[in-house]
Amino acid sequence: MTYHKSMEYYKKVEGKDSIICLLCRHSCKLKEGQVGICGVNKNVDGELKTLVYGHPIALNVDPVEKKPLNHFLPGTKVLSFGTVGCNFKCPFCQNWDISQEHTINEEIKVSPEQMVELAFEHGAKSIAYTYNEPTIFYPYAKDIGVIAKERGLKNIFVTNGFESKEMIEDMVTWVDAANIDLKSWDNSYYKKILKGGLEEVKDTLKRIVKLGIWVEVTTLLIEGDNDSDETLKEMAAFIANDLGTSVPWHLSAFSPNYKMLDHDSTKIETLERAKLIGKKAGLKYIYLGNVPVHAHTYCPACNHLLIDRSGYTVTMNHLHDGQCPHCQESIKGVWS
Repeated sequence: MTYHKSMEYYKKVEGKDSIICLLCRHSCKLKEGQVGICGVNKNVDGELKTLVYGHPIALNVDPVEKKPLNHFLPGTKVLSFGTVGCNFKCPFCQNWDISQEHTINEEIKVSPEQMVELAFEHGAKSIAYTYNEPTIFYPYAKDIGVIAKERGLKNIFVTNGFESKEMIEDMVTWVDAANIDLKSWDNSYYKKILKGGLEEVKDTLKRIVKLGIWVEVTTLLIEGDNDSDETLKEMAAFIANDLGTSVPWHLSAFSPNYKMLDHDSTKIETLERAKLIGKKAGLKYIYLGNVPVHAHTYCPACNHLLIDRSGYTVTMNHLHDGQCPHCQESIKGVWS
């Protein structure tokens, strides 16, 4: 089946057999036969070929709260999948065994139509492009997402925020929600350690919010790396002032993984300190992750308990048409 795409995923370099990949901000210039930084997009006969197209490596049915999204169809199931490859090199990646892998299992074949059928079979209300960086398998993700949207499902992008500007403009046609990582407030850390860029991620966040895609931000707090009061104040101020005080901020605890096995786990006190800083900056919804605390949603106006969560399970939802039943405050999110 041929899919209609409204964006070109690459552009040709004049007078040469090279192309420039337009999927992410690395803008890899690829000669014939060359593969990009992500390891899965290749110049084949002067065109960009996404080598993982149709070949997911991880596939699960999750609660949407696990993405994490707390203001998007709470209590519903989401079909989540990812492929191999990534455009970042985070030393703390919890899915490093797939994200830093470039060997593709071509025996696993799932077409866009089959992926959407799987979502319906499992009673999912949405599909999440996650586990590794979905930007790098965008042509596959979009073909699934367009069919999903036509059939009444919603689409969730769980991303490091390094999308190209062209792709962000294209995402608005089919993506409903995004959880975007704000991993650090240090540009040199982003560039040297993660192989990304802070300014680009900030720009992506602003663009996606402006386009009206529902956004929640996640920061994995690593003690000694990104948890100073000054860093947290600047991050919180950026979210509040540039994205909006109703954008939820998920503060997640780090646990030793991949290349950071000798680093301490994040203490709950560190998360609580960050939460307090976020509240002082005016953020209305702050959630703690990877720790045994309840991620309840409270009304920012009257502090009435709106959504009761135990782990990833919604045990009670008092929201009425997106409003607090107690004081009628409008609670930002996607509720149906």
